[in-house]
Amino acid sequence: MAKSRGENGPRAPAAGGSLSGTRESLAPGPDAAAADELSSLGSDSEANGFAERRIDKFGFIVGSQGAEGALEEVPLEVLRQRESKWLDMLNNWDKWMAKKHKKIRLRCQKGIPPSLRGRAWQYLSGGKVKLQQNPGKFDELDMSPGNPKWLDVIERDLHRQFPFHEMFVSRGGHGQQDLFRVLKAYTLYRPEEGYCQAQAPIAAVLLMHMPAEHAFWCLVQICEKYLPGYYSEKLEAIQLDGEILFSLLQKVSPVAHKHLSQQKIDPLLYMTEWFMCAFSRTLPWSSVLRVWDMFFCEGVKIIFRVGLVLLKHALGSPEKLKACQGQYETIERLRSLSPKIMQEAFLVQEVVELPVTERQIEREHLIQLRRWQETRGELQCHSPPRLHGAKAILEAEPGPWPTLQPSPSIRLPPDAPLPGSKGKYKPPKQVQKEQRKQAKASGQRDKPPTPSQAKVAAAAGDTCPPQDVPPKDLVYQDPQDSAPQDSAPQDSAYHCSQESLTSQESEDTYL
Repeated sequence: MAKSRGENGPRAPAAGGSLSGTRESLAPGPDAAAADELSSLGSDSEANGFAERRIDKFGFIVGSQGAEGALEEVPLEVLRQRESKWLDMLNNWDKWMAKKHKKIRLRCQKGIPPSLRGRAWQYLSGGKVKLQQNPGKFDELDMSPGNPKWLDVIERDLHRQFPFHEMFVSRGGHGQQDLFRVLKAYTLYRPEEGYCQAQAPIAAVLLMHMPAEHAFWCLVQICEKYLPGYYSEKLEAIQLDGEILFSLLQKVSPVAHKHLSQQKIDPLLYMTEWFMCAFSRTLPWSSVLRVWDMFFCEGVKIIFRVGLVLLKHALGSPEKLKACQGQYETIERLRSLSPKIMQEAFLVQEVVELPVTERQIEREHLIQLRRWQETRGELQCHSPPRLHGAKAILEAEPGPWPTLQPSPSIRLPPDAPLPGSKGKYKPPKQVQKEQRKQAKASGQRDKPPTPSQAKVAAAAGDTCPPQDVPPKDLVYQDPQDSAPQDSAPQDSAYHCSQESLTSQESEDTYL
């Protein structure tokens, strides 16, 4: 990979206020200024000096702006139960999606266990199916030379993505290399779209939970199924969704809607980064992950709901508006939201309870599209229709597609005790039933033959007794091997100290 040029800031937007310039000039996050100091590290060995600093369970350096303070911890027993349930769902994904999608949605709302989050996102988004349908495609794109126009911009953006996370703390480290590979591959996969700066934090979040090839296909699904048109040159889709958000706000919080109308504040001034980066640069990290869990399951309505909740609680009462007398004060309030309204438990509860549905969003989309056509003409970007979540994506996939086959990383014999368990492993009912059938068949083979059977066997020349066939090994994945440990970051599934692996070799690392 070419050396990063290391410019201090993003490219300036185009003159005349054109939104097309913002494709390469989204404002850097609050920690971008300090990023240059950390990103001056030239190798992973130098970055290892940061190992002396404490890392939180998400992989952020404790004390940095990306790290969080006190968090609500899920009891270990509850976490183990959730892991067991999610393992069952992932191992029988097609059946669960066909018959028990509501249960999947409820479990996503409760939060996906950190040890299984990466796998769950791949299954929910359809990225796993995409990967199976396109074997070797990412490697082909990875080996191809990219367009220098995009490579230059991508390289300048690498060190701005979560610079206080252990994966991206080292300039030229494995995290930044994988981020470059994923973003370059997308510019080759969709050359008509190229690269948009808001795709970098999306890809970085994915890389924290899965290998580069899996992250690439999840990024493809987000850009094509969840948020189609968001990263196109004119940003027409994000402008339409800004108008949809503002219209929905009138029903959710008339006070906030009236205030923003009076101040003549365009929705693009506050919601562009929210939506294009899926709140990854806005919310505390624990809240980001919970929002993404629901987003992958239920689609863009979760993004709308989060935006409406933030606007409602930031500007939704006369008392809160006393400090927002002008445009500047209002924008500053929305850029520095109260930690209370972004807190994980509060935010998730508000989002789940907010009555905004896919039908309302689509109805409002048609209204705003008609207004757009009346005032500005036809859309220049003809993006595919938006799909609302995992079930809609599954139903829209052209069949037949391969049944998802999990790759268990641990194999145990039937009677082997589990690591850390006091008793023997009790296999599932289906496995027990299969074992009983095998035992019954084996018992029948072990019975001594009757005199008549012996004569028949001797006449037929059958002198070899039937051999006992041992039962097949059970396949079991111990959640403890994939669950977060107290001595290491629990939610950072990928560590920059590891060498870059091929997709097949590294898949089990994330199970």
